[in-house]
Parts: sequence; structure tokens; C-alpha cells
Amino acid sequence: MKVLLLNGGPHPQGCVATALEEIARVLKVEGIDSEIVWIGNQPVAGCIGCGLCRKDGQCFRQDGVNAFIEKAKECDGFIFGSPVHYGSASGAITSFLDRAFYSGSIHFRGKPGACVVSCRRGGNTAAFDQLNKYFTINQMPVVSSQYWNQVHGTSRIEVLQDKEGMQIMRTLGHNMAWLLKCIEAGKEKGIEFNPAHEPRVHTNFI
Repeated sequence: MKVLLLNGGPHPQGCVATALEEIARVLKVEGIDSEIVWIGNQPVAGCIGCGLCRKDGQCFRQDGVNAFIEKAKECDGFIFGSPVHYGSASGAITSFLDRAFYSGSIHFRGKPGACVVSCRRGGNTAAFDQLNKYFTINQMPVVSSQYWNQVHGTSRIEVLQDKEGMQIMRTLGHNMAWLLKCIEAGKEKGIEFNPAHEPRVHTNFI
């Protein structure tokens, strides 16, 4: 079993990375493999709705999204981390996930997901709600912790001083491992993620 963690912050070893690394450490203790992918600090283009991904099976832009989707195919769970910018998730991770889910949603569906946010002071719950919407639109079980998944601080050192925040990250890691093991146990009993669905209905409110 493997969890793919996405660092949507501009710094490879910043506040978001600190939170994700704590989760990865707990996953390792639980016997779960993990990998942290950093989006990078270069511009990430947003989805332009061209529809080519529906035809080609991947986004026509080559800036890391397609490589992330390839990794997602082999992973069992996901954790997305973002700093809070003006009360929202970073523009980079928003553009990145919009395209990843639009072009590769099938590779995330049915797999547990969680998000974590890092902020200096406020805007955390709005960003947290925003990121959770990627999971709930795609039939993904949402993994929770003992509080909303957030850490505070403006540097790695300050985040490490957020004792409650770091504990929340550890609890999240344990909860993710628990759910993955439950899903694995279900598969051993022949229970796969394949719920019966009605034909999809789209309402345009016209």
C-alpha cells in the first residue's frame, strides 16, 4: 500500500513539507509506503476546458500533472497539502488539481483522500473546505483527524513548535493507515469499490 502526498507550497522544505513529512513518518511506522511530490515554484497553468484529455487520456500541458496522474494509478491514498493564500489554497495547487482531477479522475475514485493546510493565522478552514471538495466530487472517502488538518507558523521551526498541529498530522497518518488496512481487508473478502450507480444526470438549471 502506498500514499501519494502532494506539496502545493512554493518551498520544497517549508511549512507544508514539514506537515507532510510528519504524516509520512507515521505511515512508515504503520507499514505504509509514501512519496511526497512537490509541485515546484514555477507557474502552473489552469484548465482551459479544451477537452483533449478526454480524447488523449492526458492533459496536453507537460508541467507535472500527467506525471502525477501516472503515480496516482499505483497509489492507494492521497494527501494534498497547501499553504493558505488570501484565505484559499495556493493558486498552484488549485490549477494542478483542477487538471489532475479533470483528466485523471478515474485514478483517484474510491481511494481515501485528505488535505492539510498551513497558515500564519487565519483562512485555514476556508482553504481546508476548498481542498476537500476534490474528494467529495469524486467518490473518495475523506480521512479526518482529531481537529481540522492544519498547522500554524511562518517557518519550519515555527510549525514544529505547533504541538497540537503536529499531533493532528500524526493522528491523520494513523487514520489514513487504518482506513487503507480496512480497505485491504475488505478486498481479501471480495469487497471491491464498485457500487451500483444510476446513469449520470446533469442538470443545467436553465
